[in-house]
Amino acid sequence: MDASWEDFGWERLGHGVGRRRLPVWDATALLVAGADGVLLCDTGASLREGVELRTQAQALLGRRVTHIALSHPHFDHVLGTAAFAGVRVYGAAGTRDLMRRGAEELYADAVSQGLPEPDAAESTDVLVAPGHEVSGESALDLGGGRKVLLVNVGAAHSGHDLAVLVPGSCGSPALVFCGDLVEEAGEPQAGPDARPARWPGALDRLLALGGEDALYVPGHGAVVDAAFVRAQREALAERFGVS
Repeated sequence: MDASWEDFGWERLGHGVGRRRLPVWDATALLVAGADGVLLCDTGASLREGVELRTQAQALLGRRVTHIALSHPHFDHVLGTAAFAGVRVYGAAGTRDLMRRGAEELYADAVSQGLPEPDAAESTDVLVAPGHEVSGESALDLGGGRKVLLVNVGAAHSGHDLAVLVPGSCGSPALVFCGDLVEEAGEPQAGPDARPARWPGALDRLLALGGEDALYVPGHGAVVDAAFVRAQREALAERFGVS
């Protein structure tokens, strides 16, 4: 069914792997399909976007999403999660408590960034926090030889950043889903929960995970290579005065 990715506005990145750049905030969602399970990385900025991602994933793959990995707890990456009933939701350690306490902050941030108030209210009213937290690394077996690695890279862009490594298969290169640790569409954004001193080190971790030949999928913008990540690492180190 991979030939249909583009028909739904998705970019095919390998066998059973594709991503979509969502409208308005240009946040990326990534799908990874195995023989038994389907992983979705990030769920969009609203319940409405989550429903659209759910519908498209099922149309593309002929089955439901079974696992979700949230790269970090910012509204444009997590507010669609409630659209996926019965899935296992993963996040970096500490994300669950933060989201359970911070629904009002997510609502306020979403509205301030332009999400219509009814959508923000609906999405935060049914907010789903991760039920499974990753402290170090956690492997997911999606079946048919497809395994992915969830990696807690610590606080950097946010207080709780999670990366996902999809090893190469069937001639396709390895992929690293970076969340907003890497941004191609503009300068990386450092909000009040960022840990700038740790950010360059987090990018070192991503490069160690993927290596020189991997594709790096940013939270916003086009897919990049290791050279881009390395250059952004150096720019962040200079910007924040760290090594």
